[in-house]
Amino acid sequence: MTTFDNREKAFEAQYALDQDQEFRAQARRNRALGRWAGELMGLSGEALDAYAQTVVKSDFKEAGDDDVLEKVAADLAQKNVDVPAQAVRERMSALLSEARAEIKAGK
Repeated sequence: MTTFDNREKAFEAQYALDQDQEFRAQARRNRALGRWAGELMGLSGEALDAYAQTVVKSDFKEAGDDDVLEKVAADLAQKNVDVPAQAVRERMSALLSEARAEIKAGK
């Protein structure tokens, strides 16, 4: 193997690792967002855990974060919890930063 081949394999391995970590960070963010929204809706215990899981699963409908944002905003509105979509988006951003930091730290 040449040095070029070794470097190529190293870059591919790093890319795969980065993608895996980003996927895990987004799933962690979605779970935390679901717990936050669920608590605002008055959920607790198993109902809160189940709702957080539905938020995680909602991310698989389409690419991007819009599906998660729409689900959480619609659920909050349905329960008459007055949280604007922009506030949900800001919370998503903050939680993603936290999730990335936790994963980078090995938590």
